[in-house]
Amino acid sequence: MSIAQTETSPTIISGPSGVGKGTLYKRLLTDHPGVFATTISHTTRAPRPGETRDVDYYFIEKSEFEGMIDSNAFVEHAQFGGNRYGTSKKTIEDLTASGKIVVLDIEMEGVKQIKMAGMNARYVFIAPPGGSLEVLESRLRGRGTETEESISKRLKQAEKELEFSKTVGVHDVVIYNDDLDTAYAELKDFIFKERGVQDQPVE
Repeated sequence: MSIAQTETSPTIISGPSGVGKGTLYKRLLTDHPGVFATTISHTTRAPRPGETRDVDYYFIEKSEFEGMIDSNAFVEHAQFGGNRYGTSKKTIEDLTASGKIVVLDIEMEGVKQIKMAGMNARYVFIAPPGGSLEVLESRLRGRGTETEESISKRLKQAEKELEFSKTVGVHDVVIYNDDLDTAYAELKDFIFKERGVQDQPVE
């Protein structure tokens, strides 16, 4: 652990689509709500049925979002499908100040932005077994919900992310998700032992 990092420094979890990082991330938050927390993202899109303002997202106008970009309020932001999404520095700072360890599920470009912002964080990359694109493709096809175009697009992006994960110093640990329970144990082991945080039973 570097001098700049502390026991409550955020944990950034990244990895290609279909690798299981979302499952690991949500399991960590569910099992240890007293230790971990996540931020609420800002977005310019309209709320979807069932979504609640300031709970699922901070729904804001495009002009306000752009103003936050200009004032350097985001640690990372991106655009998908014509809508903008961002993670604000203040939400991370407020949760960290409360004693929680912030856990974020961030894609590759977001990781690059956070790195450039100089945030004192720990970086975890979740990879398919052996870093295999073939295994990842099999998992994506196994969902039965992806079109050929979608699978092709996700695999091309996954190839870029896997290559990026090999960059020295980008991630603190790479976890190969061959078995979900084993990967989860490795994730917890990394976080708890590196932070000096005591593992707790499910609350």
